[in-house]
Amino acid sequence: MAKTHIKKDDQVLVIAGKDRGVVGKVLRVIPDKGRAVVEGVNMIKRHTRPNPNRQVQGGIVEREAPVHISNLMVLEPEAKVPTRISRKRLDDGKTVRVAKRTGAALD
Repeated sequence: MAKTHIKKDDQVLVIAGKDRGVVGKVLRVIPDKGRAVVEGVNMIKRHTRPNPNRQVQGGIVEREAPVHISNLMVLEPEAKVPTRISRKRLDDGKTVRVAKRTGAALD
């Protein structure tokens, strides 16, 4: 499993692609593929067949598709500015994510 700098519930900015400049919340991270699903970004239309057993009505459903992590930048919680992320080991041995721009801990 590859380590990623992005976690679930992070606020991220899309820096490349058709949704460039959009800010959204990370709903899910797929570390094996290096991708993340971001709220309201990379929307696709999925044609679904009705399935009464699963209470699926059917029709055309719009949902988010995964975006590559290299196209995302984490927003600092306080300043709401995009920043790169590094990792820092504390004295007690725990590792925290640190914003490169201000040095603030993100975890």
